[in-house]
Amino acid sequence: MTHSKAMIGLFALLAAHAMPTDTAATEMMPDPAFAQSAMVGEWWATENIELEYQAGALCAEVAAGTAQPWDAILGFNGLMLTKGERYRLSITVSGDPSGPMRALAQQGVEPWTPEGEIVRRLSPAKQTVSEDFTAKDTHSQAQLVFQIGGADESWRFCLHSASLQSGQKPTAETGSRSISAIRVNQVAYFPDGPKHATLVRKDPSRVRWALQSAAGETVLKGSSKAPGYDASSGLVVHDIDFSGFRTSGDGYRLVVDNDTSPSFSISSDAYVSLRADALSYFYKVRSGIEIEEKYAGKGYGRPAGHLGKSPNQGDTSVGCVDTRTARKVYGKAWSCGYRLNVAGGWYDAGDFGKYVVNGGIAAAQLLGVYERALTHTRGKSPALADAFARLPEAGNGIPDILDEARWELDFLMSMQVPEGEPHAGMAHHKVHGNNWAVSPGFPHRDRELRVMHRPSTAATLNLAAAAAQGARLFAAFDKAYTDQLMSAAVRAYRAAEADPALYAPYTDGSFGGGDYQDDDVSDEFYWAAAELYLSTGDEIWLDRARASPHWDGPVFSPGGFEWRSVAALGRLQLASVPSSLPMRDLKAVQSSVRDAAEAYLRDQKKEAFGLMYHPGEYGWGSNHSLLQNMIVVATAYDLTGDKRYLQAVRESMDYILGRNALGISYITGYGTTYAQRQHSNMFAASIDPFYPAVPKGAIAGGPNSGLADDYAISKLKGCAPQTCYVDDARSYSTNEIAINWNAPLVWMASFLADTP
Repeated sequence: MTHSKAMIGLFALLAAHAMPTDTAATEMMPDPAFAQSAMVGEWWATENIELEYQAGALCAEVAAGTAQPWDAILGFNGLMLTKGERYRLSITVSGDPSGPMRALAQQGVEPWTPEGEIVRRLSPAKQTVSEDFTAKDTHSQAQLVFQIGGADESWRFCLHSASLQSGQKPTAETGSRSISAIRVNQVAYFPDGPKHATLVRKDPSRVRWALQSAAGETVLKGSSKAPGYDASSGLVVHDIDFSGFRTSGDGYRLVVDNDTSPSFSISSDAYVSLRADALSYFYKVRSGIEIEEKYAGKGYGRPAGHLGKSPNQGDTSVGCVDTRTARKVYGKAWSCGYRLNVAGGWYDAGDFGKYVVNGGIAAAQLLGVYERALTHTRGKSPALADAFARLPEAGNGIPDILDEARWELDFLMSMQVPEGEPHAGMAHHKVHGNNWAVSPGFPHRDRELRVMHRPSTAATLNLAAAAAQGARLFAAFDKAYTDQLMSAAVRAYRAAEADPALYAPYTDGSFGGGDYQDDDVSDEFYWAAAELYLSTGDEIWLDRARASPHWDGPVFSPGGFEWRSVAALGRLQLASVPSSLPMRDLKAVQSSVRDAAEAYLRDQKKEAFGLMYHPGEYGWGSNHSLLQNMIVVATAYDLTGDKRYLQAVRESMDYILGRNALGISYITGYGTTYAQRQHSNMFAASIDPFYPAVPKGAIAGGPNSGLADDYAISKLKGCAPQTCYVDDARSYSTNEIAINWNAPLVWMASFLADTP
């Protein structure tokens, strides 16, 4: 996933370390309420700001046409920040008619290191906001600045009070909560499915528990079993098994001594709404189209992003990176002499980049939702329907899931290099800004120049695979589009064969977007050949798949598959999609899926929280990796009808929905306590309430042992793998959202909804 350099100031804010202090709070600003006009002279401003003092306020007329927040600044120097000291920044502000503001307590010289930050979109109504922070370093020359640039029109900023106090006592962190020691699926258990809860309790002695109805009546009693210490969570735990209770209803709770679990339902239809909500996420992150509230929901409407309208610089006519940037990225000069219309597609994650390798697997897995329903539900699944989702295309005669996937497929095809150009037929790896977009912000306000990066073999084969899959599924609805997809798929595969080692390099995110580096594309060749064979039945594609080292090699791992490792997806498709695959080959690929499912079931038995994910260390996007493992086991169920696989998948879903070390549901809007502060440029209400909240049905990346952002490192150092997560927008490495994470969530929700 990706993160924005413009968020560095936000990430640097370290709220409330629990440090005892006897120091009294001391005001550092000489006139916080602007009561004395004489003190105003100590404030300074950039030349495009005209200051005006009035009793109780310092106002600034900000000139129109500034591009970046720091193009217009109001500031106060002469402060000092001390490492380890706790401070409180408190301000009262307004803007007329409106405008962006970023208040920073920071180092007063380069590199202007921020320590405390408040971000708000202002209106004429006064807003009073405060934020506590602990200084990471000592700054003898510190300052308080208000970045108020980035507005198209001139506007008036008024600072009604500005206070910076040292010596703050520790307070509970925003979002801190007490959680029950009884970890449960906070949404629903199936009546005939496994029903387990995990009790965190150091005493190894068995303990009595009771299951209570919504009315408080005890409906079942039992005793816990004590597996003991669980390494993945670092906790001593007990297992509570109430699988024998099968009565449907809402508001059930488990009780142990004086502790009560979050409420939950017992229901066969709990995942119907999740399927719709998880799918609707993709409409909200579409690029190149107005997002209408009647489809997206109240608060989520916005103008089209990156549709060639100022201040956007893309995506209707985008050129390639310049040769200077190319030398830094690729080690040699490269550019292109053409421009492409690459509008459309989905924004990848928290940023506004669009990446073919992530878009390819996300589109493919949405297509897989439809294909699985087509093959295994006898035409009864709502996933096959038109007008079951909240989309503008609903009612057009094409199933909604195909409509949504088409939005990305069109973008993927638009990224192909034109005929007559070097690397013709290959796909550009990605398109994003030359620099990270200012965050928080909406895509239609992004001012960064959009550029395409060099084609890559991995991107080209993602296009080939997804387009080939799309071709067979659209065949019943749109022959012309089917032909277009198949032509693009074959052209892409041929181009990849002609240039099989054009890799995307590692860039550490220094050029306005994530790198999505991949220097082993043997798995992409295998997946693309498999999809082309399944769509055409042509032996030339089967021969290519058979020639791959992944044809009969290991493709499933404890850590799951992902955009960089797609051989498992190719194997699943060959095993589950009806085709003319020779029986010997079919038995072999299906046997490998069953073997993998058995391995995941063995892993599940090792996990006190019931999840089929046992990699040792948890990786980036571990929640989606777990979902991919569950998809393997669900496919084994489809192939065999063995109910052990179905029940194992049901139990593993408990982890996602709250039966985990942290007692949190990782799906926004689902459960009693759920992730809601994920890292996102536009779903940024946790940073600034002007922006919409993270939408219902979005899944957070989840625990990441790697701790790849400053905020996670400051909060989680030494964490047990399952606890390496924090629900905070500053932790992009544990708490981002992404299209390739929500796509398997849609798949799994649809499977569970269709398999009661």
